[in-house]
Amino acid sequence: MALHRTRLGTYLNDHLAAATAGQELAKRAAGANEGTPYGDFLAGLAGEVAEDRETLRAVIRAVGVREDPLKKAAGWAGEKLGRLKPNGQLTGYSPLSRVVELEGLGVVAAYNRSLWASLDAVRADDDRLAAFDLAELQARAERQLAGLEEQRVRAAIPALTDAA
Repeated sequence: MALHRTRLGTYLNDHLAAATAGQELAKRAAGANEGTPYGDFLAGLAGEVAEDRETLRAVIRAVGVREDPLKKAAGWAGEKLGRLKPNGQLTGYSPLSRVVELEGLGVVAAYNRSLWASLDAVRADDDRLAAFDLAELQARAERQLAGLEEQRVRAAIPALTDAA
């Protein structure tokens, strides 16, 4: 059974839009937390999120789908608009900002895990997916989720209590 080209293209481009937003969020969170106890983890995660996005772009090329520039732009713009939310301070970065960013990055990692699992499920229907280690990509998303949960819990305590 062959993959449905139109639905596959839509699916991959939807994920690319989310990956674009996720990459921007990861870069912002890493930069805002440089020199903090969260900095090293977020810097490493930002690198992995960028790698995952590039892997997705390679999948898109491999299966012969065209990247949708409008969806990528929407993902980029959506992340920028997400910065306009109240964070408990009039300006700057707050402990609550960190918690919300970690939660958002958890959504990105879970979305990637689903992407890699879905592609793995249809791998037998398209030899062009054989070049990608989808099981390892799923495992990396799981590791990201575990690390994000640990960091989120640690960040929530000072953000939501008087322990700050």
